[in-house]
Amino acid sequence: MKLLLLLLTVTLLLAQVTPVMKCWGKSGRCRTTCKKTEVYYILCKTEAKCCVDPKYVPVKSKLTDTNTSLESTSAV
Repeated sequence: MKLLLLLLTVTLLLAQVTPVMKCWGKSGRCRTTCKKTEVYYILCKTEAKCCVDPKYVPVKSKLTDTNTSLESTSAV
């Protein structure tokens, strides 16, 4: 009977763990340190990092300066 009471107590305590904060449209999780397979792109409201799988992070365009590309085409 004591074992059953102990098991019930432990189960209830584990159920009371704080929920994980989601970020980046529910693709990321707010953590103080990201896993090795994750990167952070923005910060969460709690100043923690929004750890996201790299496939969900937007890629920067190769043409960062549009003026340079326009000048090179108009000079021809």
